[in-house]
Amino acid sequence: QLQLVESGGGLVQPGGSLRLSCAASGFTLDYYAIGWFRQAPGKERERVSCISGSGIRTNYTDSVKGRFTISRDSAENTVYLQMNSLKPEDTAVYYCAAVYASWCASNQHDYDYWGQGTQVTVSS
Repeated sequence: QLQLVESGGGLVQPGGSLRLSCAASGFTLDYYAIGWFRQAPGKERERVSCISGSGIRTNYTDSVKGRFTISRDSAENTVYLQMNSLKPEDTAVYYCAAVYASWCASNQHDYDYWGQGTQVTVSS
């Protein structure tokens, strides 16, 4: 079965850290750009970060720059999102998505695979 599986979410205090994982099964991520998205209650889903298929290029939405780091491990067939200095406004369900392209798609409907999501809650 071809799928993405996220893990690593949970409850963390403000200022804390989490590392999310996005593991692929049934296919290799090597030729896919991967985006991390999040959706908070009552808000639209937004892209937080993207990493190119080569792993060389990355970008981040302004609100997470300097705090989040995206990376990929071909041997593990996994993409990670390291989240530091977490804030309550980072609370959301986080999803990873893969698109067969060198860079992330602008339209969320163009992604080939989506994970089921993992909840991140930042609260004291």
